[in-house]
Amino acid sequence: MCGIAGFIDPTLPHTESLEDTVRRMTDTLLHRGPDDNGVWSDAAMGLAFGHARLSIQDLSPAGFQPMVSASGRYVIVYNGEVYNFRELREELDTATGGPRNWRGHSDTEVMLACIERWGLDRALEQFNGMFAFALWDREEKLLHLVRDRLGKKPLYYGMCGNRFLFASELSALRRHPAFDAAIDRDGLALLLNHDAIPAPFSIFEGVHKLPAGCRVTLNLTQSLSLPEPRRYWSALDTVQEALATPWDGSFDAAVDRLDALLRESVKRRMVADVPLGVFLSGGIDSSTIAGIMSAVSPESIKTFSIGFSDGHYNEAQHAKKIARHLGTDHTELYVTEQDALDVVRDLPRLYAEPFADSSQIPTYLVSKMARQKVTVVLSGDGGDELFGGYEHYRWFPALAKGRGCLPPNLRRTLGRAITRVPPRFWESVLSCLLLNALRPRRITRLGEKMNSLGHLLQQESTNRMYHCLLARWRDRERPVTGLATMPVPQAFDLPENAFTDAAQRCMFTDSVLYLAEDILTKVDRASMAVSLEARVPLLDPAVYAFAWRLPQAFKIRDGVSKAILRQVLYRYVPQDLVERPKMGFSVPLAQWLRGPLKDWAADLLEPTRLRQEGYLNSTVIGKKWKQHLRGERDWASLLWNVLMFQAWLRKTVS
Repeated sequence: MCGIAGFIDPTLPHTESLEDTVRRMTDTLLHRGPDDNGVWSDAAMGLAFGHARLSIQDLSPAGFQPMVSASGRYVIVYNGEVYNFRELREELDTATGGPRNWRGHSDTEVMLACIERWGLDRALEQFNGMFAFALWDREEKLLHLVRDRLGKKPLYYGMCGNRFLFASELSALRRHPAFDAAIDRDGLALLLNHDAIPAPFSIFEGVHKLPAGCRVTLNLTQSLSLPEPRRYWSALDTVQEALATPWDGSFDAAVDRLDALLRESVKRRMVADVPLGVFLSGGIDSSTIAGIMSAVSPESIKTFSIGFSDGHYNEAQHAKKIARHLGTDHTELYVTEQDALDVVRDLPRLYAEPFADSSQIPTYLVSKMARQKVTVVLSGDGGDELFGGYEHYRWFPALAKGRGCLPPNLRRTLGRAITRVPPRFWESVLSCLLLNALRPRRITRLGEKMNSLGHLLQQESTNRMYHCLLARWRDRERPVTGLATMPVPQAFDLPENAFTDAAQRCMFTDSVLYLAEDILTKVDRASMAVSLEARVPLLDPAVYAFAWRLPQAFKIRDGVSKAILRQVLYRYVPQDLVERPKMGFSVPLAQWLRGPLKDWAADLLEPTRLRQEGYLNSTVIGKKWKQHLRGERDWASLLWNVLMFQAWLRKTVS
């Protein structure tokens, strides 16, 4: 894994100036690539590339970047891994009648050879991996920026005056002397609502994230301007093609097929010239990856888990039992509350753009621990979105159907009436009414859930209803100054007839929004902060397409989520070691904000400060803060988003 940066600056037609500038940009990315770094420039075009390398494949100088193709036509800076590079290399050798004159055995060299042989479009169809790269075509005078299908690797770009900049992280863009961008209020609003800023937005005006599965091309024979991204792969098209050719075999046959696909995916991601291991939380997804990895590895694999003293947030004891069963070389670290709190103040450095999923804290801690023994880890991300793991996939379809049965006026009236009743009233009344019916299964936060139900009933479409379910803020609250309404991510722009099944609609939306923009961002930044590469077998293209061919009943079966994935897991780990309620990778935010983080939060939320900065509505946010401190409402997640922006603003911009 690596960090890349570069720019086109017609005002710097000198090699020394170009390379000095891009070197300063690249220096901010050394955590992504501590093993080596390099620069390259084309003074005639005012073009410069920088690269910080984390050596994974081909540790020799033959893997050095920026890399020039064998013919000299192409130059690339590349962040990522193409897992099928060995097969592609063999295919190229066959096509040319024998082994080519390869300089080394890196995937970067194979990528360039594929592009030279087939052209960029066809080469992209062949690449199975995670990547973000910049490719300079010396012959056509074209600069291409490309991002992988699901957006596992980051890539920012934008115009600053008459200069074009790009980089893996915003910190590199900000190091360019021409960078002078204001805070983007739409990007800020999206952060507050969704914990992360989804592509194409960023926290800065005029700076964009390249959307997943897209590329942009600049023609340097023409005047320099910002091009529109062009999609080379569509998640929606892929999913709808899969749904149009559903699996017609039995459940048991589907389990066999999924097992085989996952074994192949895991084996691909175990190819490395450095030590590797796997994150093991003890849940379904990570245990499946660990079990398969252990089965296909000729030697004991390394597993890593993190534990907390609070049993409500601790899965380490479960992970340890699974590791013992698999016979892994297991490392676990129990962290104190203070260990976790210490990370909070360092988050603006770890995340060059504000990011607010609080599981970023344990993710960073387990990455830091794993990096002491390995350079590559596999993780189980993606299982929930592909195989129906989240609780709301079971009840949201019924709610959406019930909403559609009510006359619009009655539905809106009922919704408004529910939201006008204080959550504490609902909490007390419903707790008494349902106490006997629900014992021993206790439903928490009944009042908050009734309030949410009221808002959901008032929505005019399934898309808007699902957005309302996921959003932290209501439109009328307007926490960001200068905005009439809160923007809605592109993931909710689906045609109403795109899916006939509401659960499938939710799963698809989550895969392109929550998974792509939140989970994958969290894992990338947390792992790369300590120079650790994380690979995600469940998101292999073949696994992704197969999962969408499966009937929904294979995923949620008799009320059990991820039914088919569980059956694969039981081939490697006994059922009794993994059957327990889903816990998640969370921290006790609500208690922290009323306790050890109270003074830190109060300082960042101080009303005079908010008014002077001018980005956030001090009245609206102050009200939420007071209600949370008094225990009237649990606004921890909502306030965390505000605090992450404020902490980032103070550290980065102020």
